[in-house]
Amino acid sequence: MPLPEVTWLTLLDHQKRQKIEREVAGKNWTEHGLVFPSQLGTPMEPCNLNRHFAGLRERAGLPDIRLHDLRHTMVTLLLDLGVSPHLVQAIARHAHVDITLKIYAHTNLEAMRAAVKRLDDELD
Repeated sequence: MPLPEVTWLTLLDHQKRQKIEREVAGKNWTEHGLVFPSQLGTPMEPCNLNRHFAGLRERAGLPDIRLHDLRHTMVTLLLDLGVSPHLVQAIARHAHVDITLKIYAHTNLEAMRAAVKRLDDELD
């Protein structure tokens, strides 16, 4: 089944559009150095970001997932790949590694079996 047609902007296109938004906003623009700010340069409100993502997701024909689900999947996959929890913490911007491990580190049954087998092998 072919993917729905999606118009992709390059980062350069995005920068050009953002420059126009800065000019239109004039003195109302607040620079925060964000890649995807609101039309006034401020951080996007979460409900607006979620609504925008939902529209993009629907147009792309993707399943009903939340933007936060993508974050959860990324953190879980990084941990499953064996990436250091401290590095995953930095990527996810968690205040403490405990948050990363408590919320996102799901014990994998296969990993548990492998760990017990390693112990078994060492004791034999």
